[in-house]
This record gives sequence, structure tokens and C-alpha cells, in this order.
Amino acid sequence: MLVEQIAVFLENKSGRLAEITTVLADAGVNIRALSVADTADFGILRLIVDKVEKAKEVLRDKGFTVGKTHVIAVEVEDRTGGLAKVLSCLKEANINVEYMYAFVNRTGENAVLIFRFEKMEEAIKTLKKGGFTIISREQICAL
Repeated sequence: MLVEQIAVFLENKSGRLAEITTVLADAGVNIRALSVADTADFGILRLIVDKVEKAKEVLRDKGFTVGKTHVIAVEVEDRTGGLAKVLSCLKEANINVEYMYAFVNRTGENAVLIFRFEKMEEAIKTLKKGGFTIISREQICAL
């Protein structure tokens, strides 16, 4: 089960992140998870949102470069060792993590780990075999 994620390329200067989040808020797009990676010159903002196409449209209209990729969302218990257990399962299957980020849902009982892998389908099979729960974008938005 793949989750659509948008990636926004932005200049690494004051106010750009605020501009993006304001554009999305004004369009009624709810951000459910995000990650920011930066270099000296630019950044990549990765977002899971409730209205993917609307987000892409309004950001492009404001001149931002926007891409769409797929990621995998894994729900794990929010406890010591939860992430280590997932990563150990992937290590045993020799699956490389390209990047990841995480958030804790409102109940505080579970965490959601967002992963990008080179071999997405193999990762899904491995995680399911390891007993992990893969969740959809709709489930993320309902948290």
C-alpha cells in the first residue's frame, strides 16, 4: 500500500517555509506529516497531505516546483525499540532505507514511520511478513 507524498523544492531563505504552509492553509489543505531536508542553497519539503492534487495545483500556481513520489507508512507501537524492530526486519532482508521520517498520532499509542525504499514492493512484503501494519494515506489523514 503506497502513500502519495509531495516534494517541494524551495530556496533556503527566510520565510519560504511559511509561504508554503500559508498557501496550503489558504487552500484548505491539511498537512498530516512533513520532513525538511536542506543544503546551503535549497531545501526539500516532503509532505503527506489530505488533498494531494489540490496541494500540487496551488503550490505550482505560486511558482513552486512540486513533485510526487510514493512512500510507505508503517504503524508501530510508540515505545522504546519500536523503530529498531522495524529497521532490524529490513536489515535482515537487505533492504536499504533511502530516507524516513516519523510522527506520533493523537492517541500517543502508536507512531507512524514514513519510508522511501529503492525496492518498494519488496519492502512492503518484508514488513507485512514481519508483522508490521502498513497504512494508507486515508488512514494517516484520519489519525
